[in-house]
Amino acid sequence: MIDHYFDEQDFSKIDFTKTKIKKGEYDNCTFTNCNFENIHASNIQFVECEFIDCNFSNTIIKDSAFKDVNFINCKLIGVKFNEVDTFLLQFSFKDCQLNYSSFYQLKIPNTKFINCNLEEADFTEANINSSFFDDCNLKNTIFDRTNLEKTDFITAQNFEIDPEENQLKGAKFSKDNVIGLLSKYKIIVE
Repeated sequence: MIDHYFDEQDFSKIDFTKTKIKKGEYDNCTFTNCNFENIHASNIQFVECEFIDCNFSNTIIKDSAFKDVNFINCKLIGVKFNEVDTFLLQFSFKDCQLNYSSFYQLKIPNTKFINCNLEEADFTEANINSSFFDDCNLKNTIFDRTNLEKTDFITAQNFEIDPEENQLKGAKFSKDNVIGLLSKYKIIVE
């Protein structure tokens, strides 16, 4: 049973720390310049929605669904995406801050991360094959037993990926950043 249903609505400059977000399904909605920081946004369905210039830092999104959702220029620091409803889960991120976010054990192939900061994000045991990290900062990002097959890291920076602990078949790297695959060996490449 859905509490509320919203279709093709625009939500602009709403501070959900002051105005409680209504539980229900948001279909084809746009959220612009909204603040979700530290709120409980659990058990909500977001279908084909766009979030632009929003702050989701430390937002609790347990059992919420993100089906074909785009985040553009959003602050998503410390978000536990690993707690979302995984049915039909699909999202993309452009110009976003995703530091300290967790994607632990998620199956999110074909995910696009474009010009994002993912410092200390956690992809442990995730399946992100065929994904795209375009011009992303991956400093101290955790890749451990992660499926990175066919993932594009050509323009990614600052990553350290252990080829012995992750699946990398068909993954793409540039000559400049391939050093991130060798860091565990403490070798010097000049």
